[in-house]
Amino acid sequence: MKQQVYNFLKSEAEADKAKALASIELLTNNASGIGDHSTKDYWDNCTESLKLLASAEERLETLEKYFKQ
Repeated sequence: MKQQVYNFLKSEAEADKAKALASIELLTNNASGIGDHSTKDYWDNCTESLKLLASAEERLETLEKYFKQ
């Protein structure tokens, strides 16, 4: 894999990981940041953040396993 593509994919996964962790932090520690959302919105946002985190972790592991140079 060309280094430029590897770097792009890794950076994208790292950014998604950071975004997911920040979202989970906000959702769990700053209830006032939720605003007028319903409980369903809250749980949906938590689930969406967890899925993004898991996906990012999996992509980073895959890049490390198969494409690290």
